[in-house]
Amino acid sequence: QAKLVESGGGLVQAGDSLRLSCTASGGTFSSYDMGWFRQAPGKEREFVAGIKANGEATYYADSVKGRFAISRDNAKNTVDLQMNSLKPDDTAVYRCAVVRSEGSTWYSNSNEDYWGRGTRVTVSS
Repeated sequence: QAKLVESGGGLVQAGDSLRLSCTASGGTFSSYDMGWFRQAPGKEREFVAGIKANGEATYYADSVKGRFAISRDNAKNTVDLQMNSLKPDDTAVYRCAVVRSEGSTWYSNSNEDYWGRGTRVTVSS
């Protein structure tokens, strides 16, 4: 089964940047569409960004479009999320996960085995 481990979270000030990284093992990483999700206390989980298995197409939530960029390196089994111009509303636990996509439609994975445990991002004002 897949194992996903996130890193790169931390405490930053509004306007700063962070780069999150997710490292995968135990599966064929290059075969999977991947995504980043976030969840803040009292809020629903939000699909932030997705990237196709081959890296050719991406998805971004409107809330992060133009500020965040998802990328992957299949040779290193990693998927990164570059976060720029961070806002306090970006504060959340960020998790990477194996996802599925058909065209421009994206689906989350209900199996917790295909989710990382998360890395916390806190953006102060």
